[in-house]
Amino acid sequence: MATKKYTVTLPEELAEEIRAEVGPGAFSAYVTRAIERQREHDRLGELVERLEGEYGPVTDADLAAAEAERREIEQWFADQAAGRAPSGAERRNAAAA
Repeated sequence: MATKKYTVTLPEELAEEIRAEVGPGAFSAYVTRAIERQREHDRLGELVERLEGEYGPVTDADLAAAEAERREIEQWFADQAAGRAPSGAERRNAAAA
């Protein structure tokens, strides 16, 4: 990817903290990654707005169901890493206990 030099104004204390952490040679790469993450965040926000406009807002029940599924998937990966693979029913029974 081609690069181009830009001038930006940053709070001095923040810039110096980052430079001290990453080193002077990695400062531009750090700022680039931060900008890329912000762009992803902005685009996801736009997607959420569009989807909520089309389907309505996410409910607390939707969030709870998604969180339960996330925990189940996380447990599955932990079980795989530990060399055990309980079935979905075993995981659900353990979670209910």
